[in-house]
Amino acid sequence: MNEALIAETISITGHGGDEVEAYLARPLGQDSFGSVVVIHHMPGYDSATKEITRKFAAHGYAALMPNLYHRDAPGASPDDAAATARAKGGVPDERLVGDVGGAADHLRALDGSNGKVGVIGYCSGGRQSFLAAVSLPLDAAVDCYGAFVVGHPPEGTPLKAGPIVHLTKDLSCPLLGLFGAEDTHPSPEQVQELEQELKAQGKTYEFHTYEGAGHAFFAVNRPAYRPEAANDGWNRIWDFYGRYLAA
Repeated sequence: MNEALIAETISITGHGGDEVEAYLARPLGQDSFGSVVVIHHMPGYDSATKEITRKFAAHGYAALMPNLYHRDAPGASPDDAAATARAKGGVPDERLVGDVGGAADHLRALDGSNGKVGVIGYCSGGRQSFLAAVSLPLDAAVDCYGAFVVGHPPEGTPLKAGPIVHLTKDLSCPLLGLFGAEDTHPSPEQVQELEQELKAQGKTYEFHTYEGAGHAFFAVNRPAYRPEAANDGWNRIWDFYGRYLAA
């Protein structure tokens, strides 16, 4: 790990040609690197996910996190922007794909890029990572406990996120899935349903489920944090991206 990096807030061209705020972190002193689009969780474009973005740069990847709520509440705090976006039903799928596609294009154009781009998402971002991987040409995707790839949101919630498991046939790259055995969204049964569809479609994937862990076990600033599961998960991410992005 080389921790020499630079991180900054930039603008990228997202869905529909919109200029979107984004957070870019990239390694210094490397002639070539793979890249990762980081999709933030439902709580938004916050300091915790910016720290994750820098973590990728410290491990030798350029990482770019678009602010998916930029249009909904420009200039608002992460909490307020997340509340506004949630009240509107979340980020529309088409807009998400456009913003991730714009982020991937920006990363490929960086000096030193080896042309390989992966995606990772947490919570709602896990579903969106899967959505991006079945909609865009990518080299690797990581789904960290993404809800509603299988199944619908609970009745009465404003979130508009229908199941997308039927799109598995279009998966463009290998998929790594990291889940908690105590999670309910997605439940172990839903994870199993997705796995069966991946097998049926002949896709390359790796799934790991952690006993004693529920939703958001990577989140170091939340009670759900499970260090043993998170540390193992990070090791699997480094191995996975090392095979598919770093070469």
